[in-house]
Amino acid sequence: MPVTEPASPQRPLHELAGVWRTAWQAGPWLTVAQMVTTVASGLLPATTVWLTKLVVDGLAAGRVEAAVGAGVGLAGAGLVAAVLPQLAGYLQGEQQRRMDRLMQDQLYTAVNSFQGLSRFENPRFLDRLRMATEATGPALSPLTSGLLGIGRDVITLLSLLGTLYFLSPVMTAVVVGAAVPALLAEISLARQRVGMYLGLSAAMRRQAFYSQLITDVGAAQEVRLFGLGDFFKGRLLRGLREVQDGERRLDRKVLRSQSLLALLSAVVSGLGLVWAVHSATTGRLTLGDVTAFVVAVAGIQGSLMGLVNGIASGHEALLMVGHHSAVRRLGDDLPPARRPAQLLPLRHGIEVRDVWFRYHDDHPWILRGVSLTISQGQAVALVGLNGAGKSTLVKLLCRFYDPNHGVIRWDGVDIRDLDPAQLRRRMGVLFQDFVSYDLSAAENIGVGDVDAIADRRRIEEAAGAAGIHTNLAALPRGYDTLLSRLFYLEEEKDDPDTGVVLSGGQWQRLALSRTFMRDTRDLLILDEPSAGLDAKAEHEIHQRLRTHRAGRTSLLISHRLGTVRDADVIVVLDGGLVAEQGSHDELIALDGRYAQLFRTQASGYGATAVEEIR
Repeated sequence: MPVTEPASPQRPLHELAGVWRTAWQAGPWLTVAQMVTTVASGLLPATTVWLTKLVVDGLAAGRVEAAVGAGVGLAGAGLVAAVLPQLAGYLQGEQQRRMDRLMQDQLYTAVNSFQGLSRFENPRFLDRLRMATEATGPALSPLTSGLLGIGRDVITLLSLLGTLYFLSPVMTAVVVGAAVPALLAEISLARQRVGMYLGLSAAMRRQAFYSQLITDVGAAQEVRLFGLGDFFKGRLLRGLREVQDGERRLDRKVLRSQSLLALLSAVVSGLGLVWAVHSATTGRLTLGDVTAFVVAVAGIQGSLMGLVNGIASGHEALLMVGHHSAVRRLGDDLPPARRPAQLLPLRHGIEVRDVWFRYHDDHPWILRGVSLTISQGQAVALVGLNGAGKSTLVKLLCRFYDPNHGVIRWDGVDIRDLDPAQLRRRMGVLFQDFVSYDLSAAENIGVGDVDAIADRRRIEEAAGAAGIHTNLAALPRGYDTLLSRLFYLEEEKDDPDTGVVLSGGQWQRLALSRTFMRDTRDLLILDEPSAGLDAKAEHEIHQRLRTHRAGRTSLLISHRLGTVRDADVIVVLDGGLVAEQGSHDELIALDGRYAQLFRTQASGYGATAVEEIR
């Protein structure tokens, strides 16, 4: 099932307006205060130039009172200039924090709205998502405080240009003309910088992957047993070298461009100074004029460079926020029903009819016309070799994907006509690849029904049903013990009771407890519920499951055929097709695929077990 990559953002004005709506939403008074400080900061340089000119001309002409008055004004301007950056910095930091929180809320709200899994398996989308996650408050400051900085530089530039134009219109044109190449060069570099990061995104993800393998506790034993440390380190360094080579190429372009632009700026300043000195010797300019000219040229060049850099940074930030907006604009990856049908408790059953599915158009078919029925109150078992399509069928039942062909019905209603979130609330599912959360024991169970995550009685009952209550109660802090050593308070880092790591079998039971938190749901799906357990624990768990599944609609997936023999119906998948189905006795009598698999497994337990199926 192909996933279309979001179109490249080409709406800069729209994106800019969106950022400012977000800034205003994050803090209206912060935005207004920043605008006021921007105007004040923009007018300060020109004010300083004119006050400096008045001081110099007053002293040169012997007008002491005028010089002193201008000096007092100059001191006041200096005081304001000292305070304003601190105030602007505080306002900028506070706005960045608020925008960061708001934009992350917007982004992850959008990501959580994707009901399916296909986008999370698309490398191009993952690259875009990574770029979107970097479009946070600090990254967008060129579009908020940076844009205000551009406004400040514009105000400064216009006021200083007015001063310079008063002294020399020709030099004004020369100074402004020298800034045009700088602006074009910076915008080009900004585009190349964003393009480089997007192009190297895959290398960055590989680098992060190998870094995690080397440092992750879950991989540590195999990495050391097989001596994989240097192997993974070599791949990590190759990925890092690829990233750094891209950065180096861009840095060289920046070095060339900036050096040429700096040389151009120095030439313009030098020629202007020579002209000012010559004009002073001929009487065309006063000493105050020369001083004002020198300060104005320096201020104009500084403002121009600030303006150029601000525009270039803003352009780069716009490209970044474009990825953020592109992800937010994406609709649900599963086509939503225009008018979702009402989802009622399961009364009749679930039908899977002629379902075909593959994960991508270029991939082989996983399911090739599967049909089966799970009647209400019936225990159905799904068996087959690895790759037969069992787990894929579970994903389709949960509507993480839609079939390429065929239909799945809940009491006769196509599940594509149901709200996926509502559908999943009617299910209790234990996945084979369940997640071990770095949370407390109680939270690890409570996430099975987040509405009841604070209900300790239900959590302990679920743990008891899975046979893990005694183990969790005996932990250093009972159910409040953190099941990880990843997080801790600084004062607790040397406390061995801060976090506990469970065994694989204990995690299996805990994950099963998570499913038992949904014991009132209509459909119970168990995908290899005893995969990490020893023989005794496996027998105990399946005894508990037999009791729990009695009278419930359930689907059990297991490679161990002895655990499914009491199911009402056993469905054998082979090569993406239903090869056989029936009760255990019926399938044994058929002497087909199921009987062959059962006989093969039973032979490992001796002649008595083999005789049992004859």
